[in-house]
Amino acid sequence: MPAKPKTVREQIAFSYSQLACAHSAINRGAHKYATVDYMIRAKLRRGLIDGSMRMRSIYDDERNKLLAPQACYYCGSKSNLCADHLIPRMRGGPDASDNLISACRSCNSSKGGSDLLSWMDRKGWFPPLLLLRRYMKIVARHCQKNEWLDLQLDCLDNGPDMPFDVRMLPISFPPLRDLTLWVYPEQDEEASSAAAERLK
Repeated sequence: MPAKPKTVREQIAFSYSQLACAHSAINRGAHKYATVDYMIRAKLRRGLIDGSMRMRSIYDDERNKLLAPQACYYCGSKSNLCADHLIPRMRGGPDASDNLISACRSCNSSKGGSDLLSWMDRKGWFPPLLLLRRYMKIVARHCQKNEWLDLQLDCLDNGPDMPFDVRMLPISFPPLRDLTLWVYPEQDEEASSAAAERLK
């Protein structure tokens, strides 16, 4: 196991590569990780740190947003939907499409101006992988734009005023059985399976 991340760049790389590992396993319908998943994680982690690899474009995430059922990204409710900023505007989040998702009024109100991961942690929820992937890409882009990637994690409390706490990006994930790609609204099994296939 590699040492703990020390910089913002390493935190993002560790978290995103673990996400890719989990996504690979879930896409195969696996109940436990295989060698191929660990190879994906190791290669991507190294590549993101040394600059030889990049995160994929947010295009796939925007495509998934169009294909996903119209429901709250957090709880799956189909009622009283509104737009929510993943990184809140009051924290400097943009009004751009990639920062906007559907949320029910209850989740939107509960989250308020909180950072996504801080709010979900308080709720005892782990984000669906496709939501986490979108969020990580926004965070990474924001850090790159503001030249924060090489900042030391242990200096962030006295560092720049970030609209999120990059140290909250998870580097260890719950067991595969507790992870999901997406929060689906309640519907019949056939429709749910069809939606899951579209988002793979």
